[in-house]
Amino acid sequence: MSGGRQFFVGGNFKMNGNTESLSVIADRLHTSDLDGTVEVVLAPPAPYLALLNSKLAAKENVNVSAQNVHEAEKGAFTGEISCSMALDCGARYAILGHSERRHVFGESNQQIGKKTKSVLAAGLVVIACIGEKAEDRKSGNTMNVCVEQLTAFKENISDWSRVVIAYEPVWAIGTGEVATPEIAQETHSQIRSWLSENVGSDVAASTRIIYGGSVNGKNCKDLSVQPDIDGFLVGGASLKPEFVDIINCTRK
Repeated sequence: MSGGRQFFVGGNFKMNGNTESLSVIADRLHTSDLDGTVEVVLAPPAPYLALLNSKLAAKENVNVSAQNVHEAEKGAFTGEISCSMALDCGARYAILGHSERRHVFGESNQQIGKKTKSVLAAGLVVIACIGEKAEDRKSGNTMNVCVEQLTAFKENISDWSRVVIAYEPVWAIGTGEVATPEIAQETHSQIRSWLSENVGSDVAASTRIIYGGSVNGKNCKDLSVQPDIDGFLVGGASLKPEFVDIINCTRK
């Protein structure tokens, strides 16, 4: 982590939780001594955005995020939510391009690009997810995949100050297999170099690049000290008490 970029810890609850269990998580965070220098963003299922927002509104540096949004403002899109709906429920962020949206629901780079433009136009911050599958890593195509995904984001980004890039190798998400700090740092460094060459050195220096993929209370410290890892997008561990330890992993 560079001293010039605020450390970021996101919790992606995915399709987990209910009013009771998520209230427990919110209460735990509200009463915990969290590192005030860390930005914390929680992404509950859409029906619970307003609940978590109301419970954590008074907690400094803690905000909520939509897990996904539709690119249209309104219309006949059964099951979807718009950016304005997410905002109305208190969201300040939106996760886009998560591997489950890409590989389970078939979202293309083109569609994710459209969503990016809509999210930024609405005033939300984009958590832009990229990452390769195991076969891409083994064949040496990690950056080819990441660059293709990054390019789709880049073509639709008007304000890089409202973008957080989340590198999540698909082979490490929910598998218990985490990229070593050295592997994660190498890819994060390559992503930052790509930003410098294709967007600008200032953007490369200021944009936070966070890591996701089986992050937990045991491996977070070793990952956090890498110079180009600016935080985490945490999955399963964000539902557990150890999430507080992850948030506080850079505290001196």
